[in-house]
Amino acid sequence: MIAGIMEVKVHPVPDPPELGTRDGLSYALFLPGGTPSAGILILHGAGSAKESHFGFARTARAQGLAALAYDARGHGASTGGFGATAFGDALSMLDLLREHAPAVGIRGSSMGGFCALHVAAMEPKIVAAVAICPAPEDMLLRMLRSGEEEPEFRFDRDELERWLSSLSVYEAVRRLPNDTGLLLMHAQGDARVPWTVSEELHARAGVQRKRLLIVPGGHHRSVQHDLELQAESLRFVERAAGRRAR
Repeated sequence: MIAGIMEVKVHPVPDPPELGTRDGLSYALFLPGGTPSAGILILHGAGSAKESHFGFARTARAQGLAALAYDARGHGASTGGFGATAFGDALSMLDLLREHAPAVGIRGSSMGGFCALHVAAMEPKIVAAVAICPAPEDMLLRMLRSGEEEPEFRFDRDELERWLSSLSVYEAVRRLPNDTGLLLMHAQGDARVPWTVSEELHARAGVQRKRLLIVPGGHHRSVQHDLELQAESLRFVERAAGRRAR
């Protein structure tokens, strides 16, 4: 390097995902070069979008998994408002992912974690569910009713309140199929959703293989973007897919 001139390393630009829409849902599909060992569906949180999880999706692709992230209704480029169609939308995206992967898991954060647990209870073909700082219905309702912070997504307030009031994520984990793996991860410093929510969900789940990771410190979004914990969630899904295949 010449004195006074800084050397700049140029890193290759990651291959872009395959972008598309299905039934008004905007998605991004990340496929590895060879046959995927498994697939993982990524559900974002309230007010977020699929692009917030592209880093995790690229990591999954680099490890030989297929990854599919999409905008929930009322978010990003997807049509409609968030509400009672959310679980059916996730099942539709799982069908799309199954066109490319032999087995699929689901990973959601905050509101996405709530959805992931409900969907996994509905669909026995899901090999593993990873829920990060999952927000239960009562906390989502409190957010809607408090008026302190207007949610940053589109929805019909009355319809969404009725739907959330009819659900219980604590009952959903009881209904998880016995051979579905469950990984709950939560930051102890989460000021939005207390870590004890994940502790209670773990205690209520009757599945054979369940794991609870409580991370010291952190905040509501720290776990989902932690590289080490991202790798752990991918290993969990891969192991679950391998067991189901035997």
